[in-house]
Amino acid sequence: MADLDEVDGVSDEEVEAMTAGQVLQKLEEAWLNEKFSPELLESKTDLVDCMLEQVTEMEENIKRAKKGDFKVVLHRMEIDRIRYVLSSYLRCRLKKIESFTNHILEQESNRQEEDVCHLSPEEFTFAKEYAATMETHMKNLVLRHMPPNLQAMDPKQTTIRPNLDSYVFLRVNEDTDGVLVEEETLDTGEEIVDLQKDDQHIMRYKPLSALVTSGAVTLI
Repeated sequence: MADLDEVDGVSDEEVEAMTAGQVLQKLEEAWLNEKFSPELLESKTDLVDCMLEQVTEMEENIKRAKKGDFKVVLHRMEIDRIRYVLSSYLRCRLKKIESFTNHILEQESNRQEEDVCHLSPEEFTFAKEYAATMETHMKNLVLRHMPPNLQAMDPKQTTIRPNLDSYVFLRVNEDTDGVLVEEETLDTGEEIVDLQKDDQHIMRYKPLSALVTSGAVTLI
């Protein structure tokens, strides 16, 4: 892929300077995590913006290239691959926002100032507008035809939440000891495992969510 000057400040959690190849690798990891995670993860807006700039730069380089240059074909294939990852990543996030709108907005309203926001400003605006549109649609289509005592919707009963107890495949990026994968119950004791780098497992997502966020594991 074409060279890109180092990009500073991709996010507070990332290294301060990354090459284009490293940014693409991070974006692909974010894409896989988002694709296979049952919940909406932290938005990687900086990575998306960086790769969009990279695509624009590569397209400009193609325009300046000589006709018949074989490298043009390779660059076009690389651009198509980047665009696929970008569009798939954004579609995954959009689908989750539409599926769990009220839950996501509830999380956002309860978020502390020091907590990480999982929505980009554009996604937050979309989520609010989508929730308002769906509420209006439901009232006009169904609720207004029902008895007065049944026209109010209880958010606790209507909010759809992601299934954090679903199982996921993962690859370990960092040695991590003492991961509590099953809490103690009346029938069984707690289960604690040590994760070794490059190992692959299938486990419940909930006890691994923090490790996905930190990058210690990647969903596959």
